[in-house]
Amino acid sequence: MASTILVELKEDIKQLEKLFLKKTNDTSCFRIITASINELVCEFIDVNKKKYRINANITENYPQSPPVWFSESEDSIIIEIIEKINTTTDENNKIVNQVKLLITDLCHSKKTPLPDLSHLNNSAISSQNNDSGHVSTNNSDNENDMDMDTEVESNNLGEDESVSGEVKKEIDGISRDNWELLQKVKNSQRQDYLKGINYGSPMANDRLMKELRDIFKSDNYKNGIYTVELKNDSLYDWNVYLHKVDPDSALFEDLKIYKEKEQKDYILLNFIFKDNFPFEPPFVRVVCPIIKGGYVLTGGAICMELLTKQGWSSAYCIESVILQISATLVKGKARIEFDKKPHLYSLSSAQVAFKSLSQMHEKNGWHTPNPNDG
Repeated sequence: MASTILVELKEDIKQLEKLFLKKTNDTSCFRIITASINELVCEFIDVNKKKYRINANITENYPQSPPVWFSESEDSIIIEIIEKINTTTDENNKIVNQVKLLITDLCHSKKTPLPDLSHLNNSAISSQNNDSGHVSTNNSDNENDMDMDTEVESNNLGEDESVSGEVKKEIDGISRDNWELLQKVKNSQRQDYLKGINYGSPMANDRLMKELRDIFKSDNYKNGIYTVELKNDSLYDWNVYLHKVDPDSALFEDLKIYKEKEQKDYILLNFIFKDNFPFEPPFVRVVCPIIKGGYVLTGGAICMELLTKQGWSSAYCIESVILQISATLVKGKARIEFDKKPHLYSLSSAQVAFKSLSQMHEKNGWHTPNPNDG
């Protein structure tokens, strides 16, 4: 992102904060909870006082591409508005215009009085140009602007190096090891971008980074319900280790035996994401152990409508998908087949099985299969 664009973005963020930053006695329908050059976290309150949390990630190729908006809400109106805003072009990609569009559409669709937006002007920095027509900045500003990836981190770190002489174990609710992993992935993405190597998409990159941050902050993750590993540090290929399932299930007892026999205390799931995520679901399969029942198909594919294009929503978060898979395995009375060897599961066979499954359900609709059918 060019320095002048970054300065302009900072001024626009300041303007949004001034108008919408959440205040103690705020009664407006739209609020900004937190704001930075990387992300906006907003809240919309409808006439029934129902709150909707909406996020925007600002990508490195802003404003050529609009910010990536998303929400965990399953409200169809919210989803439709977000999908519309994610497809803007030209001047409408600017964050101020994005917020205008968002507020206007939300208020119209939710029949909520529209707040005064007359003071919301795009590119506030433009009125501060010097006589030569260039944006006036000092050297220290330029040095800070060039490192947009570290601004939020430095704000969150604060006094991270020492607390009473001891190294702080967590940074912004994330363990130091996981924080360093996030920085490694982000730096790798930046280097690839500078080299002209663009794997995936800015939209998917930003959403997956947020999903990973949220997982690292999650109580379920910290309590060892599951763990996550990036294969070759790739945001698009995750191994998810499901360590704990319903303790009243037969699968729970099987995992105890599996640990004794194989020294493994988990069900390994593999998540593969495409560059149009979150608008298309990840491909998910069981890698090991071999499972009977639990809606697990040939090759480890999983029979769940949620994992198909028809059943997927861009509002779904990955942690909820992981927990839903865990619940589905138990609901389907999954059991570990100890006499089967792990090599029976493969990515190619899982993809073939899942494609066949999806085509069948597209034609015949969805119903809950008999657990004995897998």
